[in-house]
Amino acid sequence: MTGEATTGTAVTGKTGLRVLAAMSGGVDSAVAAARAVDAGHDVTGVHLALSRSPDSSRTGARGCCTLEDARDARRAADVLDIPFYVWDLAERFEADVIDDFVAAYAAGQTPNPCVRCNERIKFAAVLDRALALGFDAVVTGHHARVSADGVLRRSVDPAKDQSYVLGTLPTSRLARAIFPLGDSTKTQVRQEAAARGLGVADKPDSHDICFVADGDTAGWLRRRLGSAPGPVVDGATGEAIGDHDGTFGFTVGQRRGLGLQVPAADGRPRYVLEISPVTATVTVGPAEALDIDALVAERTVWPYDGPRPCLAQVRAHARPVPACAEAVGDELRVRLDEPVRGVAAGQSVVLYEGDRVLGGGHITRTVSRAAA
Repeated sequence: MTGEATTGTAVTGKTGLRVLAAMSGGVDSAVAAARAVDAGHDVTGVHLALSRSPDSSRTGARGCCTLEDARDARRAADVLDIPFYVWDLAERFEADVIDDFVAAYAAGQTPNPCVRCNERIKFAAVLDRALALGFDAVVTGHHARVSADGVLRRSVDPAKDQSYVLGTLPTSRLARAIFPLGDSTKTQVRQEAAARGLGVADKPDSHDICFVADGDTAGWLRRRLGSAPGPVVDGATGEAIGDHDGTFGFTVGQRRGLGLQVPAADGRPRYVLEISPVTATVTVGPAEALDIDALVAERTVWPYDGPRPCLAQVRAHARPVPACAEAVGDELRVRLDEPVRGVAAGQSVVLYEGDRVLGGGHITRTVSRAAA
């Protein structure tokens, strides 16, 4: 959203709806579907087949797109006695999430594929199809809340809160979303799953990037983008102090695996400060050079006029910091009241007022303390 009002009435709190429950195969989505049944909704379960080769994806519940996950989702639907389908969205996922991920790294950015997946798959492709098929809403296992007026809020469990990865969704989509777990802790969800006889009660949470099966993101990107060697440069002196095989192997704030051949004069560790794919250069320097005072983002969700005090969060579990945000054309400009370290273009900024999400966007550039 770039300022439009909510285009639909929030479904939160209503009963007797025809809803589609997105079932990933994990404990959260299974309990969310169960609670939707208990709430009196007509529930249909759907598992999203996102991988072109799910048999080669990681196992042991580390991802969310495996054959194991599909079987777990089906078994949960059987326990709940609800209809269950598998939707093949692998082609859409490849185009909207994987290709975007590769392009962002090729441009020297640090993307968040989970944010993109929520925006473009779960709450665009899935919700649009669900509404076209006559469903009233989509139910998911996200740990977040949507109030009756369609406002996104944090989960009561701060350790599992997922409002950050939903913070760039327009209110028109949130109005058609139901998050039954937002008022529960993860411990309570697991206990409930066990009491209901759901086999996923003790299944580990998914983590890492689901489509990078072996967890080696740099190697996966190298196979996609090819080798592109260049220098690692000291930001203070301009001296080449190492080399690399591709800028895609680095992220802003990275400390380890830099391949430095010359130690710092003061003996302190150095971090990635800047990535320039055009010149194939990675610039490193001291930790304090990572501090930023401001950032600019695409104005994805921000319906407010004039400067507005808020709390800015730049990573899924980062501490939010006091800030002031203002829309300028299609940009969202955020001035931070205290420095934040290691922020990169491609990440998302989500802005809060207490536990309420005000909006957010995808970061396009940052302003360092030195330059501010």
